[in-house]
Amino acid sequence: MGKKLEGNRLFDNSRMMLTDERKREEMERMLSLSLREHVRVTVVWYDSVEELQQSGFITSIHAHSREIKLQWADEWKWIGLDRILEVYPG
Repeated sequence: MGKKLEGNRLFDNSRMMLTDERKREEMERMLSLSLREHVRVTVVWYDSVEELQQSGFITSIHAHSREIKLQWADEWKWIGLDRILEVYPG
């Protein structure tokens, strides 16, 4: 059984990769919903040192640079889609 390195994860077979693909599609759906309907989401992502988490609203999605803009209170942050680990309501 071959192993495949994708992003920062190692997959043993294609079934695991499909599960990850479904999760990625669900996260992208939540991000789009937040942008379109102003729904609050919590985004979990990693930077070079640790996992970070922030709740807010998606105010922009840049497909060409693969980034989202997460805004909360008077602050905002651009986050690369490839760094996002999880997105959920609230």
